Amino acid sequence: METQKTNWAQFIPLVTVFFFWGFVAASNDILIPVFKKAFDLTQGQSQLVSVAFYIAYTVGSIIYMLISLAIRKDLVNKIGYKNGLALGLAISALGTLLFYPAANLQSFPLMLSGLFIVALGFSLQQTVANPLAIALGPIKTGSQRLTLAGGINNLGTTIGPLIVSFAIFGSAASENTNMSIESVKIPYLVLGVAFLAVAILLKLSSLPEHPATIEETVTEEGGAKTSALKYPQLLLGMLAIFIYVGVEVSTASNLPAYMETIVNSQTGVLYTLQEVSPFISLYWASLMIGRWTGAVEAFTDNMSLQKILRFVAPYLAFGVFLLVNAVAKHDLSPFYVYGLIILVLIGADMASKGNPARMLLIFSALGIVATVIGMFTDGIISIYAFTSVGLFCSTLWPCIFTLAVSGLGKHTSQGSSFLIMMIMGGGIVSWLQGVVSESVGIQNSYIVGVLCFAYLAFYAWRVSGILKNQGISFDKKISGGH
Repeated sequence: METQKTNWAQFIPLVTVFFFWGFVAASNDILIPVFKKAFDLTQGQSQLVSVAFYIAYTVGSIIYMLISLAIRKDLVNKIGYKNGLALGLAISALGTLLFYPAANLQSFPLMLSGLFIVALGFSLQQTVANPLAIALGPIKTGSQRLTLAGGINNLGTTIGPLIVSFAIFGSAASENTNMSIESVKIPYLVLGVAFLAVAILLKLSSLPEHPATIEETVTEEGGAKTSALKYPQLLLGMLAIFIYVGVEVSTASNLPAYMETIVNSQTGVLYTLQEVSPFISLYWASLMIGRWTGAVEAFTDNMSLQKILRFVAPYLAFGVFLLVNAVAKHDLSPFYVYGLIILVLIGADMASKGNPARMLLIFSALGIVATVIGMFTDGIISIYAFTSVGLFCSTLWPCIFTLAVSGLGKHTSQGSSFLIMMIMGGGIVSWLQGVVSESVGIQNSYIVGVLCFAYLAFYAWRVSGILKNQGISFDKKISGGH
């Protein structure tokens, strides 16, 4: 296993689907104001866009389990990983087709149905693609490959809204630009064609239907278990995924409300929504910065080159953020100092030494520190503290996912489905922080985030012992090219 290399010929077409997830999820932020105006919705009603999208992940996982029970065999194990990806893309393409009649009929429920079906396909794709990304190479660098795939996902979140906005509005639009629901159907029909094209390419690719590294994974001391739920690393990991997605989404979704209570030192008045948007962009770009940094070890075993790339990769991603916002004609002067905060990320990544449990522990601790600083400081310092949470959330998904499915063997795809189900935490934790803010204030409500990171740190410590007892270790031995 030590001599196994990452199969880049198979990995590169796989990460295309990761790009789609980010592209569509971030583009929902464009659809919300479009639908709100076109259908004359309240703010709460417009948020049904997010509800329809994220709840589909849970519904998809439940359907997956029910089908597996009906056929008495795990669905992906039966149809194969490559077929599972192609089927997921076809389902998503079917969802995009609904945008055409929905636009013609001016039907908000039909629009939501389209988004729901798109995300339903994503649920199956994520069930397949996450463990497959881990399997296409050595297990010790599995979390780094998943981190790299997440970085591609964040590239989608960065450019998706720009492309969809341009497709709908034509150019940078002012607030009084005429928004027609008719303009939505074309970009989503094009997206559906892209889904089908990638499905065909994946079917023709060399991706394995049944990866040997998943099928041959050794189960722990008592022999094979009958269900993924018999593994404690998965059970604790399901709660970890729920909490991680929750703290990632809630930190960003509550940031505008917090910033609108702060005086902008440059203008001398409270931040406006237009001035807040680049900071939200920076938060999501921070996840891309962290994931590009964490993916370095997936590329090379050369330690000298890794040290160089650890500094090049994050600042290259930061440059993408600056370029995107320059194109959007935002003032970049407040953001240059953020380059110094990125050094903390680089140091933490080096300290983790590629071990997903150690990385989860270190980054969760830094998430606590950043959130506490944001709670007890004022002005731009607190804004940067909350924004930097994105840096420390960046590698948590691949770390948790890798740890949770390690040792599951033939139950890996079933375990993956359970983990995807827990994405619903993004909506629930955000709602919980909003409720807490009504009692203690928006800034103090970030105590919810502190508690989330505390559990993630606990999981990092606890799962290390569980996997060690099962004979699974992520520490690298000094041999060969290491």
